Amino acid sequence: MANQLDSFFSAIADPTRRAVIERLTRGPAAVSELHAPHNIALPTFLKHLKVLENAGLVHSTKQGRVRTVHIEAEPLAEAEHWLTTQRTLWEGRLNRLSALAERLEKGGDA
Repeated sequence: MANQLDSFFSAIADPTRRAVIERLTRGPAAVSELHAPHNIALPTFLKHLKVLENAGLVHSTKQGRVRTVHIEAEPLAEAEHWLTTQRTLWEGRLNRLSALAERLEKGGDA
């Protein structure tokens, strides 16, 4: 799972790739539609799509001359699970630290 998370976070580290993912949450789109709002050359944009594909975040299908890109939910769900676990862990730690600070402030024993 760590390698998948590394790929996921590496893929979404770039704003262009995050924008693609955000757009695909509304439904599949042709490569030309995904590329349109970005002021970069098509070959460069295709490299971004390749990174997303390699991370398992998207897949594409070709029908005729049109390549359509679809989002893959599983890597997003795995990252969400990891983040939720981390949040729970750190909230618990911070709550215990806060309780300790309050006890110390009131002059109680740690």
